Amino acid sequence: MKASQIKKLKKRFKKSHATTQSTPYIKQLEHYREMYDAFPSIKYLINNALENDRLIKRGLLPQPLPPMQLPDDIQDTIFKWVNQQYAPKDPRGDALWDKLSAGLPELDRLLRNFRDYLEDEDGMWSYTNTAFVHALSDYLKGAPVLEVMAGNGYLSKGLHDIRPEQTIYTTDSKDWIKENETGKHPVTTVEQLSAIEAVDKYGKQVKYVLMSWAPDKGNSDLELLKHLRDHFPDLKLLVIGEKNGATNSKAFWQTADLSQPAALKAVSAKLKSFDLIDEQVYLAK
Repeated sequence: MKASQIKKLKKRFKKSHATTQSTPYIKQLEHYREMYDAFPSIKYLINNALENDRLIKRGLLPQPLPPMQLPDDIQDTIFKWVNQQYAPKDPRGDALWDKLSAGLPELDRLLRNFRDYLEDEDGMWSYTNTAFVHALSDYLKGAPVLEVMAGNGYLSKGLHDIRPEQTIYTTDSKDWIKENETGKHPVTTVEQLSAIEAVDKYGKQVKYVLMSWAPDKGNSDLELLKHLRDHFPDLKLLVIGEKNGATNSKAFWQTADLSQPAALKAVSAKLKSFDLIDEQVYLAK
């Protein structure tokens, strides 16, 4: 649904918005799924969010998502449907139209903020979906890897589930845990090491270093890049993030020599964005 359409409706949902703000995210989605039960295009989006939330809660990786935003013509679709249910000027039809149209801005916001929910609830920043992890596993071909800045370890766990025999060292400084409750719920064993400490410990035992969604504050990613250049020039650094966007420091993107061969582009394609974040996978030197 276009932003211009949403703006036109904002005044109509202020009262209901104040009520839903305190309601848990998933409960809100379930409410809207019932409210818009007659509209398959809306239910499809909501069911995708709910099902992938259930998968993550069960310790499984989520499935790829479609773009999480309402169709541009959803108002027209709802208006036509209401007119099929009630005769013109029937107050029941007017009331239903008011209710359904007033809920659209808040529902649109919820769908667009699904990544924020996953970050806050599950500590999942990169959308580590099954299709992407399978493609990455195929690309790595079982080579030993070190994951730095691993967070809760979704990427390492996904790779290990596909190839249990693959050597995977999963590390994180865990500094962020002090400020974020979700860091207390790792999905695999994460060794507490800074990126440079991890490379010094495991660098001679692996072929690849994985760095996914490095923070955009500080220069830990740049320091790692320089350390690899100086001490481990043969190690291959795979970076997962949004170039000059939501991840990594500005200095890293300016300094790193990035490449994306055809095989890696195929892996990136599986990170197909469902929101405004454009995640990619790069080789960085």
